[in-house]
Amino acid sequence: MTAAYATLEPRVRQAVAENLGVSLEELTPDVSLTDDLAADSLDLLELALAIEHELGITIPERILEEVRTYGELVHATFALVEERLQPEPEPVLFRSRVVAPGRAASVLERAGWLTPHAEEMIAEDALRAGRGAHLSVTVAADAGSADVARVQARFARLGGRGIAVSISRAGHRKRARRERAA
Repeated sequence: MTAAYATLEPRVRQAVAENLGVSLEELTPDVSLTDDLAADSLDLLELALAIEHELGITIPERILEEVRTYGELVHATFALVEERLQPEPEPVLFRSRVVAPGRAASVLERAGWLTPHAEEMIAEDALRAGRGAHLSVTVAADAGSADVARVQARFARLGGRGIAVSISRAGHRKRARRERAA
């Protein structure tokens, strides 16, 4: 446990205890927020707002949907705080394509600067298309390896939701073919 984590956890613990009306002792890492503490979706939303206010972060809805236990909430909050402290990477140009399963005619494409907001929109598009959908994201040819890795990490969670994800760099395949031919 890092010092930053040890500083953050009591603040989250206090917010959870106050918002859900439970004692501090009940908050163990494996306690279920919904099953053990009887929090409903409105309780979780109010809790997220309290944590956001306390720590100066934004908790995306997708994180609220994935968090089940108090320990997961603390870890997710810690990750968001750490992320906030990191300098925002420069956005790269992208083109995305979501193809719904079994419906080749059902395609949604986006293009522009890959900002955090655009990443959220693309992920929502893919999730709306459902299990079996395919998400293809192509970043600009001048994007660095770190940019490609960041995009891969950002969309990796969709694989667990049954969505095939492929990330590539524009012109990468053409360059590889030219190099093989030479």
